[in-house]
Amino acid sequence: MKIFAFDFDGTLTTRDTLLEFIRYACGTPRFLLGFLLYSPLLVLMKLKLYSNGKAKQKVFAHFFKGMAIDEFDTHCQDFANTHRHLLRPEVVSVLEQALSEGAEVLVVSASIDNWVQPFFPKVKVLGTQIEIIDGHLTGRFLTPNCFGQEKERRILALYPDRSEYHLTAFGDSRGDREMLAFADEAHLIK
Repeated sequence: MKIFAFDFDGTLTTRDTLLEFIRYACGTPRFLLGFLLYSPLLVLMKLKLYSNGKAKQKVFAHFFKGMAIDEFDTHCQDFANTHRHLLRPEVVSVLEQALSEGAEVLVVSASIDNWVQPFFPKVKVLGTQIEIIDGHLTGRFLTPNCFGQEKERRILALYPDRSEYHLTAFGDSRGDREMLAFADEAHLIK
């Protein structure tokens, strides 16, 4: 069996979508205020002094805690419909070719799977999942941030017998290193 695994942000897209999505869903004034509020935490994260998963969850909770899942999913669908310009055509064409040849295609991303899936409805998305209670977002993540070693773990959870498939992986950042090293064939997108 052939499996193709693509990172989303920076690989299938030209940039990180978290900030783009927040700005889209919450508006520029609220986005800027929240960004200023959390900038010290984001600096610590960039300096590797604070976990990127924890920082991401705090920022996510600030903007979306308490939102109804239906409203959130509508934002996600609308974001995908209006932000197709963020996609890298050359990498998307590789994904589409793999699909047309009958390969199993995955998007393995630290992004929230709710806004990744609408970009690629025919593909299995292994992303960071959010907690929902009584139809509303709690602001917490249901799964670990799908970054680094977690990407390899997610692929193995779905396909545990590594000898049964040939894995081709695409990534662009340090969050993809483990997935790229785990693959039979790795492509670093720059």
